[in-house]
Amino acid sequence: MARVLISMPEDFLNKIDQVADVENRSRSELIREALRTYIYKQKIRESTTAVKNADILEAMLE
Repeated sequence: MARVLISMPEDFLNKIDQVADVENRSRSELIREALRTYIYKQKIRESTTAVKNADILEAMLE
C-alpha cells in the first residue's frame, strides 16, 4: 500500500482521532473511508448532472 503525507490543522486532526477512537478504527481507515465516500458522491453528482443536461438537450430538440 502506498503512503501519502498530508498536512492539516492540528485541531482537525484531533477531531479525526476522536471519531476514529469512538468508532474503534485507525486514523488511516477513517480517512480512507471518508475519501471513498467523497469519490462515490462525486460520481453520483456527475451522473445526476449528465442526466439533467441530457434532459435539457432533449427538451430543446423537441
